Amino acid sequence: MNALEYNYVLVTALASWIAAQVIKTVLHLIKTKKFVPERLFGAGGMPSSHSALVCSTAVAMCRKCGIGSPEFAVTFVLAMVVMYDAMSVRRSAGMHAREINRLNRLFVMKGIESSEEAQSGKKKKELKEFLGHTPFEVLGGALLGILMAMVIPVNI
Repeated sequence: MNALEYNYVLVTALASWIAAQVIKTVLHLIKTKKFVPERLFGAGGMPSSHSALVCSTAVAMCRKCGIGSPEFAVTFVLAMVVMYDAMSVRRSAGMHAREINRLNRLFVMKGIESSEEAQSGKKKKELKEFLGHTPFEVLGGALLGILMAMVIPVNI
């Protein structure tokens, strides 16, 4: 087997993820007027790179193996689970992190420290707030993934 053989499903998934991360970084740059390199690899934001990746994988598998194939069924179910998780569990975790960070800043302003901080003299690291997605961000990622799977050729 040729190690450099074209793998349509893998190429489509990776291209979709990269496209979503680049778009997310550019949109963040436009919105904040600051380039944040973490946006190139981090979770959260518009469009959802997780949704782009799993939707492009499902559509690519559908194009390659057919809508009635077990491979498509598995990738479709995986896409649904990942997108649900992005909009519920990870989004909630990000909202919790935002509130915990806000409370920690408030405690610092009021001079309230934990005993660990007082002993070590270290400042608490803030929790990541960009974790999940709004339904609109998930939809944006899903549409990007579907588009990428439709424009990337199945065979070269």
